[in-house]
Amino acid sequence: MMKIRDKFQNLMLQEDLNFLLTNRIPRISLTRFMGWWSQLRNPLIVKASIAVWRWFTDLDLTESKQHKFDTLHACFTRELKPGLRPIDPSPAVMSSPCDCIVGACGEIRDGMVFQAKGFPYTLDSLLSSTDLVQHWPSALEGGTFVTMRLTSSMYHRFHAPCDAHLSHVTYISGDTWNVNPIALVRVKELFCKNERAVLQMKTAHGTPFLIVPVAAVLVASMRFHAVDVLLNLRYKGPNDIPCDANYSKGQEMGWFEHGSTILVFVPPGFALAEGIENGKRIRMGEALLTKV
Repeated sequence: MMKIRDKFQNLMLQEDLNFLLTNRIPRISLTRFMGWWSQLRNPLIVKASIAVWRWFTDLDLTESKQHKFDTLHACFTRELKPGLRPIDPSPAVMSSPCDCIVGACGEIRDGMVFQAKGFPYTLDSLLSSTDLVQHWPSALEGGTFVTMRLTSSMYHRFHAPCDAHLSHVTYISGDTWNVNPIALVRVKELFCKNERAVLQMKTAHGTPFLIVPVAAVLVASMRFHAVDVLLNLRYKGPNDIPCDANYSKGQEMGWFEHGSTILVFVPPGFALAEGIENGKRIRMGEALLTKV
């Protein structure tokens, strides 16, 4: 069995095959099916689904607060045992909101950032909304962006990177392209095509910043504690949702229903924390950005 799994994983590393199997499929229909499947309360289905998931990935449930799950969804959105993600205590540090692999990161120049080397996209295209475009690209010019990819086996909840206030959530419906590195160097402006939410936030000192969770194939559902509805492909409510939520550093803000990507954009005055670079694995609570 191990040899079969190793052979399959090696096949999935072949870029053409990986892209074909994860993107040249009925992405939205499959994502909706996965949403239905993950809610089934059948012990045999749940057990088999988790076994298959483990077979294809490095899923590790030893950190999970619970070890028996009524649904596959409950496993996707599992909480961790208390104390496993210490939060960097420095007030000068903006900590990682999630467990992730760092992707493209760097300076925001002329309203442009990168999803991968040689593959730029504009903040205008990402934000989409006229109101957002009128304010945020200019406010963030010269600042820093960080791309954080959550694999399917990772902890899927995200947390406040600092003491902060959330004032608006703007939901933007879209496609469900895979967001793995293979797709990011093949699909132009991928993050601007996929379903996403723009979280307008301010630090305790009034510095504005954005957190943008981006959905992907098999995961087009996001839940925010500050919003009393599930944002997904079936959501038909208002795109702009006013909020008035205060968070302490490290406090849980919400979760994805599978794995995906979180983008963080901060204005000038911050720099990447030491060691933060493309390919770096970090955990929620570790230093992501520092004040300069």
